[in-house]
Order: sequence, then C-alpha cells, then structure tokens
Amino acid sequence: MSATDVREAITRAHHEEWARLVAALARRFGDLDTAEEAAAEAFATAVERWPADGVPPNPGAWLTTTANRKAIDRIRRENKRDAKQMEAQVSYGEPPEPLGPIDDERLRLIFTCCHPALAPGTRVALTLRMVGGLTVAEIARAFLVQESAMGQRITRAKAKIKAARIPYRVPSAEDLPGRVSAVLAVLFLVFNEGYLATGPDTDPVRHELTAEAIRLTRLVRALLPEDGEVAGLLALMLLTDARRTARVTPSGELVALGEQDRGDWDTALIAEGHRLVRERLATGAAPGRYQVLAAINAVHTSARHVADTDWSQVVALYDQLVRLDPSPIVVLNRAVAIAELDGPEVALAAVDRLADALAGYHAFHATRADLLRRLGRRQASRAAYDRAVELAGNTAETAYLTRRRDQLG
Repeated sequence: MSATDVREAITRAHHEEWARLVAALARRFGDLDTAEEAAAEAFATAVERWPADGVPPNPGAWLTTTANRKAIDRIRRENKRDAKQMEAQVSYGEPPEPLGPIDDERLRLIFTCCHPALAPGTRVALTLRMVGGLTVAEIARAFLVQESAMGQRITRAKAKIKAARIPYRVPSAEDLPGRVSAVLAVLFLVFNEGYLATGPDTDPVRHELTAEAIRLTRLVRALLPEDGEVAGLLALMLLTDARRTARVTPSGELVALGEQDRGDWDTALIAEGHRLVRERLATGAAPGRYQVLAAINAVHTSARHVADTDWSQVVALYDQLVRLDPSPIVVLNRAVAIAELDGPEVALAAVDRLADALAGYHAFHATRADLLRRLGRRQASRAAYDRAVELAGNTAETAYLTRRRDQLG
C-alpha cells in the first residue's frame, strides 16, 4: 500500500470515526478533555504506525482500542480515578446507554454537546471542536476572533461541564426543540468550512464536510419536520452546494457568483431547494434567519444569467434579514446587493461604516476593493486588495484577489 493510500485511509478514518470515538470515550470516562485528548492521540499514533505497519483490517476497532489505552494512561498520570476501575470498564464493557430518539452517532453527540447550561456561542464552538473535528484556528476564523481567545472559550466550556457536573447524556425527544438552534448553527458552520475552507493548508472546497452537514441536516428535518428553520437551513445548503462545481477553476482559483458557468450548477439540488423554500412560504409563518437566507439563494439560482437577477427582491430580503440578524457580515452582504441596485457609491458608504467591526475580515476589504475599482479609484482599490490578500486564508480566494488586483495595472 502506497503512502498516499495510507494517508487517505487515515483521513477517511478520521472523518468516519472521530465523532463515534469521542462519544464513546466521553460516556465511558465521563470527561470531555480525556475523550478529546485520547482520540487525538489515537489518530496521531495511527499517523506514526500505519505507514510502517499497514492499515489494520478494522481501523475503527484499532482506533477504539488505542484511544481507550491512551485514556487510561492519561487518567493514571493525572490520578483522576483509579486506573484499575477504568481498565475493568474497558475490559468488561458497560451496559449500553439508551440511544433515545436519534439513531445517528454523530448527530447524537451534537445534540448532547449543545447543552442549554452553556452559552449559545460556547455550545457551538465546543461542538464544532468535539464533533465537527474542526481545528481551533478554523473555529476562530468562523467566529472572527483570535485563535487564543477561541481556545480559551472552549477550555472554559469543558471546565464548566466538569465543575457543574453536567451529565454527558443523550437528550430525550422533549429536549430536542430546546437544542435545535445551537445544532443548526453547528451544522451551518461545518457546511461553510467545507464550501470554502478558511485555512491555507487544505483543499479550497472540502466536499466531505458539506456532504456530512447536508446529511445531518436531513436527519434533523426527519426528527423535527415542522421546524421551519430546519427546512430553511437544508434549502440554503442545497442551493449553495448546487454551485460547488462552478465555484473553483481547475487551476484552483475562486470564481465569483457573477462569473460562474450556470450550466455547471446542479439542477436537481436547485429544484429540491426551491421546493423547500416554496413549502415554507406557503405556510404563511414568519420566516427565520435560515429561511430568509435560503430565499435569497433561491432568487440567485432562479436567474439563468447574472443580468436576470432580481436585485430589488434580493435587497428586500436582506432588509428582512437585517431585522432578524443585524450583524456586520449581514450588513456587508446587503451592501453588495445595494451596489447592483443603487450603484457602487451608495454601497461603499454603507461598507465604510463597518470598518471598525470588520477590520480583520478579508471579505470586507475585498468588497471595498471591488467597489473602489468600479468607481475608478485604482490606488485605493489596490490598497484594499492588498489587505484582502493578506487576510485571506484560502488559496482559491488568494488567487482570485491577486488576479483582480493585478488587473488594475
């Protein structure tokens, strides 16, 4: 087996086994720190051993055995519990925990980690780390905060779980509605990381993440079929993922929405997403954030050519979204639509008001650069592109922004 085959086997095992392994260790040892550290050490051992020894016949069982040994060693070192008791639990097993209403291991772990005793943002960050397998750096970029601050937030969340003796317990059916908001936030961020990865050392598009986020959102919809925001998020993911193959050139450069070959879009995903949007509109219920975002994407994917886009409808939907979520990023995205409706000068004034809030966000500078370019202010546009390139982590975005800057002459 080649080194490439071994690397692919380890990557596949990480994707398939991480959530199951962390969940099993957390239940067995009652400690999220132990679960995460032991799982990470097991995969690190796989990276070291498998190239030399070969991929084991049952990678999941190998990782489980290795992780359990690592957990026992960690507990013995820290004298947290009697190691012999831990060894007995591993050797003889424990009574199986009732699965509750959720059959999928990964989705059970997401709902379990989204405990209401934790602050909403903290729940999401912890779950992304424990279940999504995202690095602290990737999570920090999603929240637009420093990596050190995000690391501290996740550490404090684990400490609170331990200090408050919050039980690691699979939620009941009655618990699901109270946790679904945080679960949707986790799935949305996992999807976004897959659709356009934030780090420089990964593929620009990570299909394994987008596919998993969509799969899990479908399962949530089956559990909560009347929840409008679940349907909205699923529609949003489908309409966004439909454009995935047109998103990056073969050479690895990002393709902006207005420049994409719409013949490459997935018509089946678009049709399903549009159907979900129409179903939610037919209910007459006030839409939530994900439903409005899905409606915006439905407008974009309804246009056969970018010139056919109904920008007045897009702006009206963004006006509705700003009332639900007045975050700087939503306001920035609204300004992009305003530029198409009222011109770049009006949009630039709106964007410049976000300078303090989004100074470290590459898309803010990229938007300013494009608006300044359209206004003929080349020197200021170049400076904005320079800053966007400096902040962009994704190689596809960096290539796109560099080309646009260089076209200024």
